Amino acid sequence: MNTAMNTATRSERWSGYALLTVMAIAVVIPFLSVFLASLQPAGTPVVGLTWPDRISWDNYEQAWSVAGFSALIRHSLTIALGVVPASLVLATLAGYALGTARLPGGNAVAAFFVAGLTIPVELIVVPLYFDLRGFGLTNSYLGVILVEIALFMPFGVFWMRTHFQSTPASLVEAARIDGASSATILLKVLLPLARPSLMTLGLLVFMWSWNQFLLVLVLIQDTTRHTAPAGLGFFVGQNSTDIPTLAAGTIIVMLPILILFVVFQRSFMAGLLQGATKG
Repeated sequence: MNTAMNTATRSERWSGYALLTVMAIAVVIPFLSVFLASLQPAGTPVVGLTWPDRISWDNYEQAWSVAGFSALIRHSLTIALGVVPASLVLATLAGYALGTARLPGGNAVAAFFVAGLTIPVELIVVPLYFDLRGFGLTNSYLGVILVEIALFMPFGVFWMRTHFQSTPASLVEAARIDGASSATILLKVLLPLARPSLMTLGLLVFMWSWNQFLLVLVLIQDTTRHTAPAGLGFFVGQNSTDIPTLAAGTIIVMLPILILFVVFQRSFMAGLLQGATKG
């Protein structure tokens, strides 16, 4: 019987490795194809995964200067750095309340947030434009920041509520017996344990904010205020035949997210594994 169980375990493990390998290849090959295309001389026709005969870094300089990526990246960072901290604070407070306190109608409120995960931004972006225009928040980074915080709240609250629900109730009760207030319990007891979950949520929110295209395109019609993805869209329209330069622009837009994931990969994976184990 033990032999059969060990065989089944090994089979499951190898199946998992095979699945992860296939998924990694599916992600790496397209990225590698774009990166190699960006190293081709400008104007070179590119087909599939092709190693350049002569490596050229001029495409990056050309894309950076023509598209104005220095300003575009600065605008994207302005929005992301406004969205991420506010989203983490609000999601933590709401998740703490819904995950640890016995609130009247708490489950209904949590279900309401979960329902928000099903609403695509394409469905609400036009009404949002007219609402924000009424408040004078179109062509404004503040308007985009407020909308993105609201869009990311459903997942953020769901994520943090799941974390706090899985925290041993004995910790909270022991702190309350010692006379700790709700704020003290959150700040001194629960937040240190929530660091991996907060790190993972912060990286996800940053990625979602950085990659917003349609929302920025509709709410900010002043092209001098566009973010990196929106600017890349215009850059593609102006250089649709120069594949190497377009590929260089794409790599430039992707680079900040790649750097963040490389730097914080351990914390990100720890948060994901923690959430998977608790779920």
